[in-house]
Amino acid sequence: MSFRRRATIVCAVLTGLGGLSVSGGDARRGASIALAPQAHAQSIIRNLIARLRGATLPDGVVKSNGRIEATQVDVSSKYAGRLAEVTVEEGSSVTQGQVIARISSPEYEAQLRAAKANVQKANDALAAAEAEITSRQSALEFAKSDFERGQELMKTGFITKQVFEQRKRNYDSAVAAVQSFTSQRDQALSQIANAEAEVDRVQSIIDDLTLVSPRLGRVQYQLARAGEVVAAGAPIVTILDLTDVYMTIFLPAADAGRVGVGDEARIILDPIPDYVIPATVSFVAADAQFTPKTVETTDERAKLMFRMKLKVDPQVLQQFYTRVKTGIRGMGFLRTKADAEWPADLQVKLPAPPQAKAPEGASPQAAAPGAQTPDAKPPAPVAK
Repeated sequence: MSFRRRATIVCAVLTGLGGLSVSGGDARRGASIALAPQAHAQSIIRNLIARLRGATLPDGVVKSNGRIEATQVDVSSKYAGRLAEVTVEEGSSVTQGQVIARISSPEYEAQLRAAKANVQKANDALAAAEAEITSRQSALEFAKSDFERGQELMKTGFITKQVFEQRKRNYDSAVAAVQSFTSQRDQALSQIANAEAEVDRVQSIIDDLTLVSPRLGRVQYQLARAGEVVAAGAPIVTILDLTDVYMTIFLPAADAGRVGVGDEARIILDPIPDYVIPATVSFVAADAQFTPKTVETTDERAKLMFRMKLKVDPQVLQQFYTRVKTGIRGMGFLRTKADAEWPADLQVKLPAPPQAKAPEGASPQAAAPGAQTPDAKPPAPVAK
């Protein structure tokens, strides 16, 4: 019997009892007639309410009210510009790497053209320097051979010292010319490297003006529209990461001290109490805090609580992410004893999986390594 049906029965019984207590013309006579059945009915009601509230949980299993949430990611532009187009709307499902928006920036496009022109200019300077090096090397070889012949002729006295010194000056000049144009070639290579780096820098800026989804998820908010001028870092859309869905709960220190990260958990949502969703403890706060403003604990008199996150099984999310929603209330169950057995009411129970499959490009991190694909999917929570 579902939670709603049982709650309806309770209300019906209470209504019937109220009617018995005020019916009849003689109040004393009615009270004497209804006394015994009313006491028996109230006992049944108390037992049913205690069961619905989890008061009859086995030793080593605790529970706390919570709310389904998902990691939110803001997609922003690194650079300012005019928003040319937005390809998604609120509620749209997006995959990792999908184009979300484009920003137009003629200034960066002009810088890119100038940087490419500088690359071409540096390449021309390199070609000229290499041509001069080739020419000067030919002159160097001639001057070298002429100088070496002069050295031999000087020994025999066939040339004067003045002619020999002239040949030596020609040889030294040729060496210096080759070195000069070699330096110009190296400078041209350096200019090419700088110009190409500038091209890469401006191109990377232009690439970043195309905004893509960093994760698999759903667009929660669209914060800017096409035609608007956005500042650097201004968010364009907010995406819910549907591979990271969890329930935030609060437990008192007596229970929180016996729960660790990685422990098995269960989640039951208010709209679908017939199904039990598998989860694990992904976070346990290191410090206690006062009871939050939105009281999500069974005992409102608790003063210090520990915040925890129960992460929904990634395999379930990957298979049924199209139906996942955030914001609904529910109840989380944890084991404070490793040897405690889950009762029959808390065994994993999921509905039949839908026929629709996740779109291509789904994040591979959505699947838990080694986890078995569940036979069914927990219906998604109602939107916040």
